[in-house]
Amino acid sequence: MSRRKDEVREFLISRRANITPARAGLPDFGGERRVPGLRREEVAMLAGVSLDYYTQLERGNLRGASESVLNAIARALQLDDVERQHLFDLARTASVSPAARDHRSGKPAVRASVQRVLDSLAVPAVVYDAQQDLVAANLMGRALFSPHFEAERPNLARFVFLDPRARDYYADWPLARRMTAAMLRLEAGRDPLNSGLTALIGELSTLSPQFRRDWAAQDVHEHRTGRKVYRHPQVGEIGLTFDVFGLPGEPGLSIGTYSVEEGTESADRFALLASWAATQEFANRRHRRPRATDRLDPHGA
Repeated sequence: MSRRKDEVREFLISRRANITPARAGLPDFGGERRVPGLRREEVAMLAGVSLDYYTQLERGNLRGASESVLNAIARALQLDDVERQHLFDLARTASVSPAARDHRSGKPAVRASVQRVLDSLAVPAVVYDAQQDLVAANLMGRALFSPHFEAERPNLARFVFLDPRARDYYADWPLARRMTAAMLRLEAGRDPLNSGLTALIGELSTLSPQFRRDWAAQDVHEHRTGRKVYRHPQVGEIGLTFDVFGLPGEPGLSIGTYSVEEGTESADRFALLASWAATQEFANRRHRRPRATDRLDPHGA
């Protein structure tokens, strides 16, 4: 069975295991059930398809499945909108050849105009790609994620799973781990030919037992908006609201912004973060700026 079929099979089985007969509105006649959640025949009945056909789908054979059938399966399994989109992505890419050429393996970058927009924002802002490389940021964004930017190629997922500082930096590290793995799985379903993403998942699977466990949960997640609490090494614990926006004209890139509610303790620490960021930038500029004496002719000419 191909890796892609494995992904389909494991995703559908995991979602089926999450739905009890009572939650699906089915009568429970008691007795021991050999599987957690719904049986295949119960999903088939709820979706209005034959057991043989659903069995074929759950074995990973999504090629040719119609939109109406996929919607019926999504309703039967009570998928949320992100899980439903993941199912459609898996079906859309079912016929993609693994040998197809990937044109997304180069190092991403943003347009100069996008960087100017970032620099004009007063709140922390970062740009990241499908494999969560931090490809651009403004001054406050670099300050907020300063531990991440110490790496040669900053990457949110690699920091979460491989850097021991992540356990302190994220106030809820287990949640950060689960959400990160779920976001990577969603992106892998959208774009199975992204060699950079495939390489990152392979690296994390090899080096992180926590990633292997979180990845096996088959969860998918899309970051849109919410609240995060960071324990910043310079200013302490700070709670921020994040919002994520797609970047028009730059497929696969997203802008994440982080704001704080006024009048809170986090707002005070946010101000400290801005002050620290400005101090760091001033020090860096002085370090980069050549001294006047460096430009003098050593012979006095």
